Amino acid sequence: MATKRETTLEAPRPRNIQRADIAPADGFALVVDGHIKTRYDDEASVKKAAAELLTRFPQLQVQIYNAATKTRSNI
Repeated sequence: MATKRETTLEAPRPRNIQRADIAPADGFALVVDGHIKTRYDDEASVKKAAAELLTRFPQLQVQIYNAATKTRSNI
C-alpha cells in the first residue's frame, strides 16, 4: 500500500529585482566598466566599495553614479 507524503508549501518570497539598464532614482550606484552594478544609500559606503574593488582589480574602470544630480564621477 502506498502512503501519502505530507508536503508543505512555503509562500514565495517577494523578489527585489534591480534592473541593470535603468539608473536608480535615489542614492548612489557603483558603475563598473560602464554598467551599473550595485546601489548604495550613502556616499561613504559607495566610495569604500569602489576603493576595495579597485585595489583587488586595478584594471577596471570604476565610477560612482549620483542619482540626485544624475552625474558620474571617476575614482
